[in-house]
Amino acid sequence: MTAPPTQTLLPDTEELDRQRAAITALGDELRALVDAAVTTVAPTEVLHRMAGEVRTLTGRLTGRRRARSEIPAVDEFPGGVRMYSPVTGHGSPLAPPMQVTPDGDGVVGHCTLGIAHEGPPGYVYGGMSAMLLDELMGWACYAAGSPAMTVSLELRYHRPVPLETPLRVHARVTGTEDRKIRVAGSISTAQDPSVALVTADAVFVAPDPDRARALFPNTWGSSAHRAHRCRSVNPSLTLSKTGR
Repeated sequence: MTAPPTQTLLPDTEELDRQRAAITALGDELRALVDAAVTTVAPTEVLHRMAGEVRTLTGRLTGRRRARSEIPAVDEFPGGVRMYSPVTGHGSPLAPPMQVTPDGDGVVGHCTLGIAHEGPPGYVYGGMSAMLLDELMGWACYAAGSPAMTVSLELRYHRPVPLETPLRVHARVTGTEDRKIRVAGSISTAQDPSVALVTADAVFVAPDPDRARALFPNTWGSSAHRAHRCRSVNPSLTLSKTGR
């Protein structure tokens, strides 16, 4: 007999806000810890002691852990808040996190990357630029009313991207053909947005409903389940369309 799928209990609006606030607070402290860990010059004995203390803290996060394809109850997918996104998620210690807003015919993201994202000394690891652009290009597709997945992503690195410097990431849809969507993007500093440090062109494809259902079976739950996920407004994006 096949076991029934795990159902994630959905919190009410007030509890949802409290959970997101707590997740954000923990994410902020974890990002501070990561930054301290990669910049410290503390002696060996201090590092060993801290490793033990962090191990103890990790052990205190008890209880059930969500499965690989399980959607967090605090998320809105498809569309909306993604608390643990490695780019925009306030609960992720990996995320800057990037703040996304509408910008004319596209979307713009603002973030600052720290030493944890270092490639060449003083500059951002190239793969981080790709991740920022891939994420924001997906937001651009959603903002244009065409949720889609990346098929190809081509980047051109014009200048190194500096660490610990406010960045501006921009993306916009440049054309569509059936389910295929072409998107352009760029990264610049917030201080000098006219100078592109990295530019990108990508092709996204909107999956047909059967394919989307096969890829993300947990998003096709009850109507109440879907309605709950669409109740809240994404704090990182104010768009007429739902977010990524």
